[in-house]
Amino acid sequence: MTNFALTGVAGYIAPRHLQAIRDTGSQLLAATDPHDSVGILDQYFPQSAFFTEFERFDRHLELLRRGPEEGRVHYVSVCSPNHLHDAHIRLALRIGADALCEKPLVLHPHNLDALEDLERELGNHVYTVLQLRVHPALVALREKILRERGRRHSVRLTYVTSRGNWYRYSWKGDVEKSGGVATNIGVHFFDMLIWLFGGVQRASVHISESERIGGTMELEHADVQWLLSLDQDDLPESVRGLQPTYRSITVDGEEVEFSGGFRDLHTRIYEETLAGRGFGIQDARPAIELVHQLRHMPMSAPLGDTHPLIHARS
Repeated sequence: MTNFALTGVAGYIAPRHLQAIRDTGSQLLAATDPHDSVGILDQYFPQSAFFTEFERFDRHLELLRRGPEEGRVHYVSVCSPNHLHDAHIRLALRIGADALCEKPLVLHPHNLDALEDLERELGNHVYTVLQLRVHPALVALREKILRERGRRHSVRLTYVTSRGNWYRYSWKGDVEKSGGVATNIGVHFFDMLIWLFGGVQRASVHISESERIGGTMELEHADVQWLLSLDQDDLPESVRGLQPTYRSITVDGEEVEFSGGFRDLHTRIYEETLAGRGFGIQDARPAIELVHQLRHMPMSAPLGDTHPLIHARS
C-alpha cells in the first residue's frame, strides 16, 4: 500500500486530495494544518495523525522514515498556501518521499532549479497537479490541434470567479503569498494553453489590478486574448446573479465546452502519478515562468485586438 502525508488539510482543495488518496487504495498516515477545523478527516482517514504545529509533523515523518518500510511515507501531498509549497516539497524530499504538489508548484522560477538539484541529490521526485491535462474534452481538443499543426488559431480565455471581501484579507489576497490573480487562479489555464498551442513567443499585460489582470499572448500556434478576474461585475449579464463563476475558452470562435468532468480529475492525476506518468518540474516550468513574468511586467497600451472586457472596463 502507498502511504501519504498531507500539508494544508484544512484548506479548500484538500478534500479532492483526500478523495484521490482513498480512491487509489492508498493510506493517509499524517496531516498538518495550523487550523484545526479538519473534521473532513473523519470522512476519509479518521485514524490519520494530525498536527497543528508543522515542526511536530516534521518530527513525526522523520520518525516514520526511521521505522519499518510499511510505515514510511512514500508521498507528501502539498495543499498548503502557495508561498509554502517550496518548503513543504523540500520536506518530502528530505524524508525520502516524493512530493505531489498543488498548483502553482512554486512562485519563483529559480526555486525550480533548486528543486531539480535536490531531486538529483536525494533520488526522489517532485510532481504537480495539472488536472486540465487529463480532462477528456481537452485531451480530445489537443489531439485535434495536433492534427492541424500547420494552422494558427485565435483563442479567447475568460475566467471570472467572484470572491467575497474575505479573499483580500486571506493569504490569497497577498501577492507575496499567492502570486496574485495570474498565479493563483490562472496558472493552470496558462499551462493548458501552452500544452495545447506551444510555447510563449510574446506576452503583454493591458490591465493589472489587485482583482483582475488581462492581456494578450502569442504562442507557437495561437494568438490569445485573456482575462482573469475576481470581480463579480465582470460576470456576463446572462449569468450574473445566477452563478458566481464564468469560465469560457473559444478557439477560432467556437466555444470549448469543458464545464463538466472536473469531479474526478485529481483522482486521475494520482493514478497517473502512482503509475509513473506524473507531471514533473519540467512540465510545470513554462507556466511558472510565464506567470512570474506577467506579475512583474509593466502594463502596455492595447495594440490591435484585445479582450472585450478590458475595453469595457478600461
